[in-house]
Amino acid sequence: MPGGRIDLSLVDLGANSSLRGSAVGLFLFDICEEIRLDELRAILGARRLGEGLKHAAAEQLFFERPPVVEDAQFPGEAQARVQVKYYDYGVLSVLFEFPFGGDWPDLIALSSRWISGTDLPSRAEEIGKEKMARARPALVKPYERWLSEDYFIFFMREITGSPPAAHLLSSCGQQIAQVVRGENSALSEDEMSEILQSAMSYYPNDLAVLGWNAAFVYDSAAGSETTLQLLEYANSQLLEFRYYDDLLTRELARVYDSLDKNTALIGRWRLPREASRLQTVLLDVTELTERADNAIKFLSDMFSARLYRLAASKVGVPDYKSLTQRKLRTAEDLYRFLIDEFHQSRTFWLEALVVLILLIELAYVFHGRM
Repeated sequence: MPGGRIDLSLVDLGANSSLRGSAVGLFLFDICEEIRLDELRAILGARRLGEGLKHAAAEQLFFERPPVVEDAQFPGEAQARVQVKYYDYGVLSVLFEFPFGGDWPDLIALSSRWISGTDLPSRAEEIGKEKMARARPALVKPYERWLSEDYFIFFMREITGSPPAAHLLSSCGQQIAQVVRGENSALSEDEMSEILQSAMSYYPNDLAVLGWNAAFVYDSAAGSETTLQLLEYANSQLLEFRYYDDLLTRELARVYDSLDKNTALIGRWRLPREASRLQTVLLDVTELTERADNAIKFLSDMFSARLYRLAASKVGVPDYKSLTQRKLRTAEDLYRFLIDEFHQSRTFWLEALVVLILLIELAYVFHGRM
């Protein structure tokens, strides 16, 4: 429904619902190389993540440089919560949270509609661009083209009968799997089993089932906040590694093209310049990768650490990280090749110059004898 009011007809359906909680759309954009958070806080008058919070997320997760957080408005939806976060490694996230009340068919229909396509991403980008205009002085090397990631989370805080996680999985596994996949139709037993393998619980009455683009979470408000932050961080990492992978792909292609054009010996004198540029990219990507990869720490909470690893695995962080690392190794090999080629070329020309000098001296010798 681009250009129109988003259809939230299945949100907040009344007091007699068997499921009550909220539906969250999480949208992340890679907007620049770095955000100077202290400068940004001064511009926006915003807070850091965790300031003024007493819930478990503030105690269990520790950011080396906590993202800056500010609230926004969703036009025409007074009950919606909108939150914007700025991460120091250049990621901006926009979160939409809407209250939900309904039954399993309602939740399945909402998940299917959101995952198959809504205008929420465009709404989030509009908010992001509006915020970026104010934040620009704190941005380092803003990008003209933004990469984006989205993720949907369906938090259920009340389920009729307050079933334990094991009972919920056995009795409503099909419905949970459909919510995570965004499918209106029933899934096969194999597919359902594959999805439910990612289920995790800490207490008997909490449950998280994570997928690659959506999650079902049954938990308290405090527990939900921790899960939300972990899922957001995993998606921000995915976004960063996607950017590094794309950057290295373009840089390697440019160097290969340059090698094709400079096959002659004289052209090899340009290789140090290419090697220097490639080395600069390598250092930048390595530094930024480490910053994004080590941004969050877990304080004596192994469950959150395991939940994060599961989330990262589901959204594809290890795959893109592996691709980036392989391309970094290729770039390092290519850098050494460029330097070796330059040294060989220089050695050739030095030897040729020595031979030329000897020939000139011999010519003078023989000319003097004649």
